[in-house]
Amino acid sequence: MTAPRTPVVFIHGLWLHATSWTPWLELFTQAGYDPIAPGWPGEPDTTEQARQQPELVANTSIDDVTAHYTKIIDSLDASPVIIGHSFGGLIAEKLLGQGIGAGAVAIDPAQIKGVLPLPLAQLRAALPALGNPANLHKAVSLTEKEFKFGFGNALSEQESGELFGKWAIPAPARPLFQAAAANFSRHSEAKVDTGNQARGPLLLISGAEDHTVPDVVTRSTLKQYRHSTAVTELKQFEHRGHSLTIDSGWKEVAEAVLQWLRAHGI
Repeated sequence: MTAPRTPVVFIHGLWLHATSWTPWLELFTQAGYDPIAPGWPGEPDTTEQARQQPELVANTSIDDVTAHYTKIIDSLDASPVIIGHSFGGLIAEKLLGQGIGAGAVAIDPAQIKGVLPLPLAQLRAALPALGNPANLHKAVSLTEKEFKFGFGNALSEQESGELFGKWAIPAPARPLFQAAAANFSRHSEAKVDTGNQARGPLLLISGAEDHTVPDVVTRSTLKQYRHSTAVTELKQFEHRGHSLTIDSGWKEVAEAVLQWLRAHGI
């Protein structure tokens, strides 16, 4: 009798469509897992539909996304591995802190409450949304130039442009406003239970050249877990930007994640 496959739930971040995980789904299936990559609440099935209907995801909050994935995970037959990128990484951390999931990987995770560094590059990357307070309840699109700075700064113009054309979609601005104000809000939705001793293992991954979530932010996130005895580790990738899950080097990151999961028996 074949042993059941461990589920894996992939969660994307802002400005990328769920289909950006397709190569990861194929690799994880080959590795013996049972992966899925559901979109955010209201997200259409294709990038083209998402670009045509930005209002479908407008005003989505961090708690909305967390509740959405909690419901999906509750429907699974076994506790999954949760893998998130950018704001998907924050959601993965939040879920794991609530005791949901067998373990989690947060890749270039958006900053959680308590993280203080705010590099200029990060501010510039978030400016398309945060630059106008009226964007709070809207979905915002990046231009190809803005995508190049925030995601593709470590890539050639050609590769960044190809990724933009393939997977970039409008994203709700509200999570960015929530994260930006997290340290001034007692009940911020960006708060994560970093002190949970009973949760599964957590791997944080950073790209050393990331503009959207600079390496110093991810290292500061690691420090937030210093009071927990649960496994929390950090892996850094040199010369990689925020595109590290979707660019030509994605497989190096994915294989490192698989190796870490095997090392921890999940």
